[in-house]
Amino acid sequence: MTDLSTRRFLQRMGMIACGLVLAACGKQEPPAPAPVASAPEAASAPAPAPAKVYTVGTDAAYAPFESQNDKAEIVGFTVDVLSAVAQKAGFEVKFVNTPWEGIFNALQQGDRDLLASSITITDERKQTMDFSSPYFDAVQLIAVKQSSKVAKFDDLKKLKVGVQTGTTGDEVVTKLLGKTSANVKRFESTPLALKELEAGGVDAVVADNGVVIHYVANNPGAQFKTVADSSFVPEQYGFAVKKGNAELLGLVNKGIADIKADGTYDKIYAKYFGNAPAAEAAASAASK
Repeated sequence: MTDLSTRRFLQRMGMIACGLVLAACGKQEPPAPAPVASAPEAASAPAPAPAKVYTVGTDAAYAPFESQNDKAEIVGFTVDVLSAVAQKAGFEVKFVNTPWEGIFNALQQGDRDLLASSITITDERKQTMDFSSPYFDAVQLIAVKQSSKVAKFDDLKKLKVGVQTGTTGDEVVTKLLGKTSANVKRFESTPLALKELEAGGVDAVVADNGVVIHYVANNPGAQFKTVADSSFVPEQYGFAVKKGNAELLGLVNKGIADIKADGTYDKIYAKYFGNAPAAEAAASAASK
């Protein structure tokens, strides 16, 4: 190879080498793949608002409707009914033992939101509080010793009669014996009046049938009997709310309707009284 040829060969080789170097320098790494954007986390559903808790006043001395068990828990027919009503209507209840004599004031002053204490719905009470739909049918009943000759309500006119203060039993007996009669003996609870009958301090007790029947059945040693009278006007129990509390009253009425429609009420009734209300009414009618 001549010098000229050699020189050209070297030039070409230099140019090729230079080109390779430049190409290498200019080569760019492919861009790193963009990170895949993670799907936005699903927005968590807002936690449901806690159910509102209503304070319920009940005089827990009225078995089988309202009483205290050995754990000091308030139990009974009324308690079970209102608890089922609350569950259906979406609120919660807290039962507070409240003496009968102050129970209505506790509602008026706002210390209680609801009253659930076998309260008979009357026109007089409607003037100061609002009532739910009825949840129990009741009637007054007379309790006397088995040896008693009392056969009707009028036979009590000259006897000492025990009643629970401020109840409809108190009202009917006061009307029969007179407002100033010393023979009307008032007690804080119906069981106390019945205890006084057992001790001989009164000749009879007039109170709601459910409570009297329950006491007589569970205290055979007292040797009581019951006397019905057609003059007693049928009564109905309702839950009471403060006058004008339409929101709470609406919830309670909805719950009552729901538990009656789905059979829950009948199950609770049968638990305490042995039959569903319709069956018991039919049996009562057949016995007359």
